[in-house]
Amino acid sequence: MASGIFAILDDIASLMDDVSVAAKVATRKTAGILGDDLAVNAEKATGFLASRELPVLWAITKGSLLNKLIIVPIALLLNAFFPIAIKVALVLGGFYLAYEGVEKIIEYFFHHEAAGHEAAEAVQLSASEAEKAKIKSAIVTDFILSVEIVIIALGSVLEAELVTQILTVSIVAILATIGVYGIVALIVRMDDAGFKLIKHSGNKGALSVLGGLLVKALPLIIRMLAVVGTIALILVSGGIFVHNIDFLHHLLPTWPSFIKEAGIGLLAGLLTVGVVTVSKKIVALVKR
Repeated sequence: MASGIFAILDDIASLMDDVSVAAKVATRKTAGILGDDLAVNAEKATGFLASRELPVLWAITKGSLLNKLIIVPIALLLNAFFPIAIKVALVLGGFYLAYEGVEKIIEYFFHHEAAGHEAAEAVQLSASEAEKAKIKSAIVTDFILSVEIVIIALGSVLEAELVTQILTVSIVAILATIGVYGIVALIVRMDDAGFKLIKHSGNKGALSVLGGLLVKALPLIIRMLAVVGTIALILVSGGIFVHNIDFLHHLLPTWPSFIKEAGIGLLAGLLTVGVVTVSKKIVALVKR
């Protein structure tokens, strides 16, 4: 009886060792997309009143956890029975990310029109409705990025046993959520930490200087993240197309990968924005 228990414990230890090694490999492979995830979601989790920053971030974090709770089992089932569906889902998600990235660029360069559009929306939406809309947008974007993270993690353990696949992908999914949104929480509360340091030091000495730097750095970091997040959306979408469409994968083989992915993501975004714009105009004409 005792020998049987020790054998089970040995099997469990061996399994956890395999999972630990696999999780490290999967985390390294998803490091790039996690960086993009951080940039995109940090930008999306900002722009709220200070009192609403953490509640909004918590709402997005819960949505992210729910996303992964949905994605992980579906990805495992599709990989086992219908793997082509994963590629289709990734490509569709790529178009959405490209659309979001290019739409932000268009709004930046045509900011006067965008400002008028946003002002009209602000009249129609209350503060709580606008907050809910931004949370929903962040969760949708997180869903697509989470699909990419889960698929990459799953791809690193395809030869492993099913139990190892499940545990590895689940660990990576949880670490991705905690890591990304934990860092985002630190970023959005930088100014509060700075003000507390200034107050604690009596506005004197090194702590006061550090507090002032934190307060001044936050808007710069937010603007930087807005730019990086937009670029990340386009690069991630281009990467999805390049890695999942054979024609694009072999297109322009001598070009640096990031240039090719950026170009393809930008073209896909422009195409999607064009289709969406035309569709909205057709719908408006029909309603008249």
